[in-house]
Amino acid sequence: MTSSIRQTVPLVEAVNVSRRFSRKLDYAERIANLFGAGLEEKTVHAVDKVNLAVYPGEVVGLVGESGCGKSTLGRVMAGIMPASEGEVRWKRKPLTALQGEERRAMRLSAQMIFQDPMSTLNPRKRVIDLIGEAPKVHGIVKGRDVRDYVASLVERVGLDASYLDRYPHQFSGGQRQRIGIARALAVKPRLLVCDESVAALDVSIQAQILNLFMDLKREFGLTYLFISHDLGVVKHICDRVVVMYLGRVVESATPDELFDNPKHPYTQALIRELPSVTDRRRVFTPIKGEIPSPLHPPPGCHFHPRCPMAFDRCHADRPALKENADGHVSACHLNDLAAHQATNATAEPAI
Repeated sequence: MTSSIRQTVPLVEAVNVSRRFSRKLDYAERIANLFGAGLEEKTVHAVDKVNLAVYPGEVVGLVGESGCGKSTLGRVMAGIMPASEGEVRWKRKPLTALQGEERRAMRLSAQMIFQDPMSTLNPRKRVIDLIGEAPKVHGIVKGRDVRDYVASLVERVGLDASYLDRYPHQFSGGQRQRIGIARALAVKPRLLVCDESVAALDVSIQAQILNLFMDLKREFGLTYLFISHDLGVVKHICDRVVVMYLGRVVESATPDELFDNPKHPYTQALIRELPSVTDRRRVFTPIKGEIPSPLHPPPGCHFHPRCPMAFDRCHADRPALKENADGHVSACHLNDLAAHQATNATAEPAI
């Protein structure tokens, strides 16, 4: 992240945000408990006290294994889903404090593009209605101008204006994703939260959509929170990469810094297993063990059951995010240990 971006006010930020999903006991289960069944409510800890700021004009990549909470965090920051704890701020104002026109403007300014466009496009609506309904309802464009407005949008995302009266099933996956992008752009947003937006597409189509995202960023001054499990993608398009593990942010840095000098053992393991044309004989060695259940996350550092470098402190204390270099932060007790050893090594010997 450049110094000019850091000096601006964050467009959106999560402050100690947690999100939990609880399933209460149903009637039969409560009756069973009367006879000693010992059933308990189940709570999924999807996001656990996350702090993340996204600045205007920035492209932030949010990466991690499936189930780490990155999609949930994206929905919370987009205002689609409320936080269980903490708060989300839009231009330093808490979302819960926004009312009336301010709230409506924020909702329009943050839009989401999902992984599977077929499941998010109403199969009974034509393209002109899918894209044109929201700007018409919110007064962005008048009814008589909707067709021309939608035609200009679909052409901008690489589709033909003659497609306006077609239905979603008449398009390919890449074309449907372009329709989803046009629908998000229709309300003139400032932030796009892209949730695995290219994961379901062929590789050649992925490149086209990624190039489209970058062109739209330059043309409309967009800000992106780009959620992905593909490190290769985020390395090439993001200004900053944020790594999540089991609901927590474990590391954040610029792509060059993160890939050249990862600090957290989890990040190191992910980067070590990236395919490389220069090291074809390397044997793939996945991270040992399974990701713990978010129903019962481990104490201390969530990664310690799978970490080859874990020590006693990792089992008990949650590591805090600390800055290792300019803009590079990680949450690992090994950083404290390394700093302590470096201090002892440079200290003057006792006389």
